[in-house]
Amino acid sequence: MTGAILSLRAAVQARLGADAALTALIGAGRIFDEPPRGLAGLYVVHGDVEARDGSTGTESGCEQEFALVVWAGQSGSSRQALEAARLIVAALDEAALQPAGHVLVDLRWLSTRLARDPRSGLPNLTLRFRAVTEPA
Repeated sequence: MTGAILSLRAAVQARLGADAALTALIGAGRIFDEPPRGLAGLYVVHGDVEARDGSTGTESGCEQEFALVVWAGQSGSSRQALEAARLIVAALDEAALQPAGHVLVDLRWLSTRLARDPRSGLPNLTLRFRAVTEPA
């Protein structure tokens, strides 16, 4: 299961990093595995993931629910974060990604949640997606 998670994560990161509109909004190289410290402006962090057996009667598979978190950073706004979220959903919902060693059967947006961090007061959006992969 961890291979499917890492492979899908890399494919998602590559797709988002290649999206010209998202890069124009947040800047290049601002999609992270771990949250950076003290970064100003918008950025995206891979969030939690839950993987389950997604096998059928004939194929083995992995079903994943994963999150991407858009942070407004110290100088960003919730309006900018919402625009970044819109671009991320447009780039990923039903996308035909090619995770290494796996076949992506389905990728769908599930939900978006806007919140404020209780300590910093900074806005963040959590985008949840569902993906099903099979070994290649």
